[in-house]
Amino acid sequence: MTQRRGSDFAGLSVAIITPFANGGVDYDRLKQQIEFQIEAGTRCIVPVGTTGESPTLTHDEHERVIAETIQCVAGRAKVMAGTGSNSTAEALRLTKRAADEGADATLQVAPYYNKPTQEGLYQHFKAVAEAVDIPVCVYNIPGRTGKEIDVSTIQRLAELPGITMVKEATGKLDQCSAIVGTTDLTVLSGDDSLTLPMMSVGAEGVVSVVGNLVPGDMIKLVRAASSGDYELARKMHHQLFALCSNMLGLATNPIPVKAAMRMVGRDTGELRLPMTPLDEAAESQLQQTILAYGLASAAAV
Repeated sequence: MTQRRGSDFAGLSVAIITPFANGGVDYDRLKQQIEFQIEAGTRCIVPVGTTGESPTLTHDEHERVIAETIQCVAGRAKVMAGTGSNSTAEALRLTKRAADEGADATLQVAPYYNKPTQEGLYQHFKAVAEAVDIPVCVYNIPGRTGKEIDVSTIQRLAELPGITMVKEATGKLDQCSAIVGTTDLTVLSGDDSLTLPMMSVGAEGVVSVVGNLVPGDMIKLVRAASSGDYELARKMHHQLFALCSNMLGLATNPIPVKAAMRMVGRDTGELRLPMTPLDEAAESQLQQTILAYGLASAAAV
């Protein structure tokens, strides 16, 4: 099988949360969470994505979280910095800064809210890819951005040397199949629960939310699928499924994962408005899911 561009990012990437304490970013806890991921064997850390609450961080916080992550990782894993924006100029500024800090790649979400045309999307990603020397992962998540990046646009982007990966979060296996079948880009699942189905048609890993909690189990699933051990991969898929679906189904990400991290004693669970905590019923449901998975410390809510 021909190696794909971006395949050095195959495996488990974790979209880490941004810990808060008393309204500010808790950089000490951030470092603890990074160490937890590295010890587990996580291949790549992804700071300040959706899970990292980038929309509510100040520009200074955004840049510092990336810098602190790179310094803490210190080459022991890769860092794919979330530096996308609905403003091309802002995406360029953030991405250049991350590249200067030593990021290994950039995660570029499709411009949101202003809903550019397909040509606008192409020109946006092209501008970023041509401005920096680090690989670009195009992040296709129309449920958040209000605009899907068409396969034909991704095919055009694949002709640019700087575009090497797609984080595919449309929920469409056909989309994944089309990208894998017509480009040499590495596809990473953007939905934990679709990791195995997507890998079965050629995706090479996942940018995971549930990996904040159980990176070892996600690594086990991805490695099994990569090696063709689909019996083990299916076992891990079904073991993780309820946890994954509740992480995404109870409320908007990262509300449930932050609640879960608090339940297992690894975060305060603090959010910034307009994100608000789970209600009592959802909190109870999540606690039962966590306990059923075997993370017994969830009892201390």
